[in-house]
Amino acid sequence: MSWNALKEELGRWRSLGREPDFWWRDDDAGKPNPALDRLLALARSSDVPLALAVVPAEADETLLGGLDAGVSVLQHGTDHVNRAAAGEKKSEFPDSEEAGGALNRLASARKRLQAQAGARFFPVLAPPWNRISPRLVTHLGAASYAGLSQYGPRRRAESAPGVRQVNTHADIIAWQSSRGFVGEEPALRMMVSHLVSRRCGGADGAESTGLLTHHARHDEAAWAFLERLFAFTRDSGARFRTAAELFG
Repeated sequence: MSWNALKEELGRWRSLGREPDFWWRDDDAGKPNPALDRLLALARSSDVPLALAVVPAEADETLLGGLDAGVSVLQHGTDHVNRAAAGEKKSEFPDSEEAGGALNRLASARKRLQAQAGARFFPVLAPPWNRISPRLVTHLGAASYAGLSQYGPRRRAESAPGVRQVNTHADIIAWQSSRGFVGEEPALRMMVSHLVSRRCGGADGAESTGLLTHHARHDEAAWAFLERLFAFTRDSGARFRTAAELFG
């Protein structure tokens, strides 16, 4: 998959009178560090809205209180601790946990994060490892969450009454191998694939194509890819949406 393939797909959208759109979520934020500083500087210099998924247990008030206007804060679980049973895939919110206990933990963590982030905070849960018990999801609306963000094409626009689902679709980290940048070609393939599915009806056409990053895992190739991607999409007339547009 090449940059030309992305350019051609964006052109197909425009020829149909449709605006190709994306959004950007970065996970595992907490305390200030050089990688996070570089991420925020990239968002600023590229003028691309960033949805920063912050782990409440690791949140730093100084960091959250000084974020740029283009940065929104989502809730990345509570403490990023794996509570799955032996043999199960990692999850902070596994099926085996009682919903009441998880909701109490979420409420306490959310209160702390919201107090630190202020107006930058959106009541959107981005669960660690992108996994959450379906039973717990049914309670999110009553717990005052307005959104849920996981990975892969969504099945429906609302995961529960009043809870907007907007996922990510292109994870640039190779978790199963190097745990570094997945590579330019695979990253572009994931983005183009979701755009094609949206355009052709294989996926929800109204769900913005989501870019997923993890600043702590970025090598120089990952940073270079993001810089080029943001310049490329801007020059191609594509738009990155804000958390307010997606979940507000």
